[in-house]
Amino acid sequence: MNKAAGEFPLVAPTVEAPSPEATTDQARVLLVDDDERNLLAVATVLEDLGEVVLARSGEEALRHLLKGEFAVILLDVYMPGMDGYETAQIIRSRDQTKGIPIVFLSAVNKETEHQLRGYSMGAVDYVFKPVDPVILRSKVAVFVELFEKTKEVERKARHEQALLDANLRANAERLRVEQELRRSEQRQAAIIQSLPMVLYLEPYDAAQRAPTYVSGDLEGICGFSLEQVQSEPEIWADRLHPDDRIRVLAALEARRKTGRSSIEYRWQCADGGYKHFLDQAVLLRDADGKPVEFAGTLTDISEQRSLESQLIQAQKMDAIGKLTGGMAHDFNNLLAAVIGGLSLIERRATLPDSQQQVLAMTKRAAEQGSELVRQLLAFARRQRLQPDSVELNALREAVSNLLAHTLGGLVQVAWKIDKGVWTVFADRAQLELAVVNLIINARDAMPSGGTVTVAAENRDVQDDELPGISSGEYVLISVADTGTGISPDHLEKVLEPFFTTKELGKGSGLGLSMVYGFAKQSNGAFRLESEIGAGTRAELWLPRAPEDAAGAVEAPAEAPCQSLRPLNVLLVDDHAEVRSTTAALLEDCGHDVRQAENGAVALDLLKKRDCDFDILITDYAMPHLSGTDFLREARLVCPEIPALLITGYAEVESIGDRPENVEVLLKPFTPAKLEAAIARSCGVETVAPAT
Repeated sequence: MNKAAGEFPLVAPTVEAPSPEATTDQARVLLVDDDERNLLAVATVLEDLGEVVLARSGEEALRHLLKGEFAVILLDVYMPGMDGYETAQIIRSRDQTKGIPIVFLSAVNKETEHQLRGYSMGAVDYVFKPVDPVILRSKVAVFVELFEKTKEVERKARHEQALLDANLRANAERLRVEQELRRSEQRQAAIIQSLPMVLYLEPYDAAQRAPTYVSGDLEGICGFSLEQVQSEPEIWADRLHPDDRIRVLAALEARRKTGRSSIEYRWQCADGGYKHFLDQAVLLRDADGKPVEFAGTLTDISEQRSLESQLIQAQKMDAIGKLTGGMAHDFNNLLAAVIGGLSLIERRATLPDSQQQVLAMTKRAAEQGSELVRQLLAFARRQRLQPDSVELNALREAVSNLLAHTLGGLVQVAWKIDKGVWTVFADRAQLELAVVNLIINARDAMPSGGTVTVAAENRDVQDDELPGISSGEYVLISVADTGTGISPDHLEKVLEPFFTTKELGKGSGLGLSMVYGFAKQSNGAFRLESEIGAGTRAELWLPRAPEDAAGAVEAPAEAPCQSLRPLNVLLVDDHAEVRSTTAALLEDCGHDVRQAENGAVALDLLKKRDCDFDILITDYAMPHLSGTDFLREARLVCPEIPALLITGYAEVESIGDRPENVEVLLKPFTPAKLEAAIARSCGVETVAPAT
C-alpha cells in the first residue's frame, strides 16, 4: 500500500530486537509497519518509554513475538503480504500472545465499519495517521505502565512465593530436625533405661547427697524413689553399711578436691537387705571453670560380687581340698601300719582280757582315724564313690533307722517327699551319711527343740541357674530348721574343714565339709541359706539317675584271712613300716614274701630270680619309679605275672596308664581285704577258709 509522503518528518535510529536469551521485565513496544520512514518516526516518539522493536512485515512481527514479551503492539493495517488484520488474528490465536494489547495504525478507512473489524480482530485502540505524537505517546504510555505494574505485581508474587517456598522448606527442615531430635532423645532415653545402672546429677555444694536428676529405675535397684531420696537427704548416709561408712564419706569429701571418685560400698535397700554398689562420678564445671555439679553412675554389682565370692570360695575350697587330700594319703600310710600291726597282735598273741580290751580300744581308735581320713577325702572330693540309683523313700527309711536313738525327744523330723520324685544317681552310703549329718546339724541348732523338715522335689536346672552345675534334671533334697541361724561371717566359713561353731569337743567341723565334697564329687551342688534367729536351710542338689542305672548291690561280709596255695610274693613299698606290716600279714596267711624298698631293687630281684614270683604287690606313690612305672617295666620282664597296686590315694580313676589286669587296693586295709584283692589279681574267684 502506498504511504503519504512526509507523514513522519522525524528521523530516529533503528532499534533491533533483542536476542532470544534477553529476558527482562523492561517494557518493550513492537512497531510493525512496512514503511521505513514511519518506523523511524514512531520509534523516535516512543524511545524514552522503553525498547522499541521494529518489524517490517507481519511475518517478522510474529517471529519477534516468539522471542519475548511486549507491552503493546503498534500494528499497521495495510501491509503487503500479511496485512494487519491477518497478523492480529494470528496473534490472538496463540495462548502466549493473545493477551498483548494491539493498537492499529491506519492512514485510511476511518469509517466505523473498518474500526469494528479491527476491534473484532482483537484491537484495543485505533490511531490514525498522520499520528499526533502526544496522543500516540500517551496511549502507548498507558500500556507500558500497565505492563510494568503487571510485571511488578508478578515480581512481588514471585518473591512472595519464593519467600513462602523458603519458609515452607525452612519449616519442613525444622520439623525434620525436631523429629530427628525427638527420635534421638527417645533412643537416648531407651538406651539409658536399658543400662544396668542409674545416671545422676548432684550439686557440687550440697551439704548432703540430694540428686537433682536420676535416670533409670532407681526404685527398682534400691526400693526408694527419687522423691524420697530428695525429700530425705539423710537417707543415703544413714543406710551405708557400718563397716563402709567412714571410708565412703572420706572418699566423697576427697572428690571435691580431685574432681572424680570411684567408690564401692554396701547399702541397705528398702527391703532391709544390703546390695553392693559401684558409685562413680566426675565434676562438671561452667564456662568460667567454676564447679557446678557431679555427674555420676550408680551400678548394682551385687551379682558380680556374689559370683566373685563364690569363685574365691571355690578356689579356696579346692586348695584346702588338695591339702587335705595329700594329708589323707600320709594318714592312710600311717594307719595302714597301725591297723595292720594291731591285726597281727590280735591274731598272734594270746593276751589277758584286760590287754585284749586295750587292744580293742586301740583298734577302734585307729578305725575312727580311718573314718576321719574318709571324711577328709569326702571334703577333698577324692573318696572312691560307687554311685547307683537311690530311691528317696528308701533313703528316708534308712536315715530314720540311723537316727532312731540319736535325735532325742525334743526334735522331730518331718519328711516331705513329693509324689513322683525322681531317683538320684549317687553313692547310697555317702548320701545317707550326708543327710544324717545335715539333720544332726539342724538338731544342734535347736537346743530348745523343734522340727527339722526334710524335703525332696524335682528340679529342672537351666544354664547358669545354679553356679557350679550344668543344666539338666536334678533332685533337690533340703534340710531346714528353725534354730538359731548362722551369721553371715560364719556362713562363708562353715564349709571349710575343721571349722565349727559348736562348743569345744562337740563337733569335728567335718560334717558340712563332707557333704560339700560329696555333692561336688557327685556332679551336684550344695548350698546354705541362713538368717540369725530364723533358722538354716541346707540344699543338696543331686543329678537324676539315668533310666538304665543299676540299683545298689549288697556288699558281701568280709571273710577272715583266706588261704590260697602258698604264693611267692614280691612286695614293693618305700614306707618301711607299711612294708613290714604288710609282709607280716601276708606271711600270716601262709605266703613267702620278699621285700623291696623301691622299684629298681624289685626289678633286680625279678631278673635274678627269673620271674620266680606268683604276684607283684607294689605301692603307687614312690620316688624315682612310681608303682605304675615299675609294673610296666616288670611286665616287660615277666609279661604274664599278676599284680596288685596299693595306694593311700583315693583317686583310683586318676591313676592313669596302669597296665591291664591290675587290681587296686586302698590303704588302710584289713588282712581279709588284702587276701581278697590277691585272689582277684590271681584270677581266683573263691578260696577255701584257712584251717
